[in-house]
Amino acid sequence: MANKSGSLHVVMFPWLAFGHFIPFLELSKFIAQKGHKVSFISTPKNIDRLPKLPPNLASSITFIKIPLPPVDGLPENVEATVDLGGLDVAFLKKAYDGFEPDLTRFLEDSAPDWIIYDFAPYWLPPIAAKLNIARSFFSIVSASTVVFFGPSFDAMINGTDPRSKVEDYIVPPKWIPFESKVAYKLYESKWIVGASNLDGSGASDMYRVGSVIKGADVVLVRHCREFEGQWLNLLENLQRRPVMPLGLMPPKVEKSGLESNESWIAIKKWLDGQGKGSVVYVAFGSEVSMSQLELGELALGLELSGVPFFWALRNPSGLPEGFEDRVEGRGIVWKNWAPQLNILSHDSVGGFLTHCGWSSSIEGLMLGHPLIMLPFVIDTGLVARILEEKQVGIEIPRNPVDGSYTRDSVAKSVRLIMEEDEGKSYRDKAKEISAVFGDRELHDGYLQRFVDYLEKNVRKST
Repeated sequence: MANKSGSLHVVMFPWLAFGHFIPFLELSKFIAQKGHKVSFISTPKNIDRLPKLPPNLASSITFIKIPLPPVDGLPENVEATVDLGGLDVAFLKKAYDGFEPDLTRFLEDSAPDWIIYDFAPYWLPPIAAKLNIARSFFSIVSASTVVFFGPSFDAMINGTDPRSKVEDYIVPPKWIPFESKVAYKLYESKWIVGASNLDGSGASDMYRVGSVIKGADVVLVRHCREFEGQWLNLLENLQRRPVMPLGLMPPKVEKSGLESNESWIAIKKWLDGQGKGSVVYVAFGSEVSMSQLELGELALGLELSGVPFFWALRNPSGLPEGFEDRVEGRGIVWKNWAPQLNILSHDSVGGFLTHCGWSSSIEGLMLGHPLIMLPFVIDTGLVARILEEKQVGIEIPRNPVDGSYTRDSVAKSVRLIMEEDEGKSYRDKAKEISAVFGDRELHDGYLQRFVDYLEKNVRKST
């Protein structure tokens, strides 16, 4: 049970990607607010890049820096997927697996009550079980995505998923008993076939996911019953594990601290000069890497649309010549840090052109913005299919074989969502669903129920 003060010690061990760090950190903060101690483990560089903790939580969350073990082919400065720059992610997974001895020593020395881990450390559950530590797998992706990945953890581990060809993934799997369009496009299917095969790290992604689910006492999902609850029920039935939704964990829009920030002052000044709901915000997270052709067609599509836009683009190399001059005044390409939530919450923003990462989708919809969807990696295509089913956005049409898109398809999609009568139903649906996505009391209730579960299901004796 918990120590004499009644507080638990919970260890957090996310995968090496910022799309994973932030949900793990937000969960850490909620657990700490309830009087428990959290140890958040990652590499020195990653921890130094995380947002600063609120002063009231600084003594409750301890960042544990473990150097990333060296791996042939992985440069010293690479500690997260954002640093890879075209390198094979298998190198990073192999280095991540090298955490095993140092993490084991930490668990032995600190004797935590719980460990909450990500999809990758297939080797961790048996170690934690031997040390009598309660275990939880935290899926930062939606329940529908986990369901699509495999019929059971046994099938993931043993490679007995009946799907073996790219064509098998372009239809919903047979274990989904209700009508759905959740499936990959042909050009996306190549990724999941690769994820099912052994890679240079020594373990396939499917093997990793199946192993961490099998070894978990409970599976956590960033999902809520008010949004497609049937997927949560199906996930529990298929994986034969308790499944706890954490809610959508909508982030707070922080107003304080930005008043003197020069970037925000300049951004806000431009946004203030635009009409209400007229601007499309364009952002693709930190992981998406576009080819020069893809970047160029997107840029020219925004230009062709005639719609005001704010594009957060950290690496603008490859933009068409003269593009920024031609759109000056109507569109901005912002090449530095941009406060996404503050931009999305500005009155002038009326739509969100996004890669459909689950976190970004939640942020857009909690603020009532219809989505113009251009998914690129891993789960984002599946998220786009779910949200299109819910009629809160549209996907930019693409060639089903190679995934290419044109400036015309970009422009048409942007205009439809932002300006045309045909897009009104999407705008209305997005506003309607914001009542669920943005309901902080609802989602905090899910987190509170999870903390109650943590407190009641500790494996250790006093």
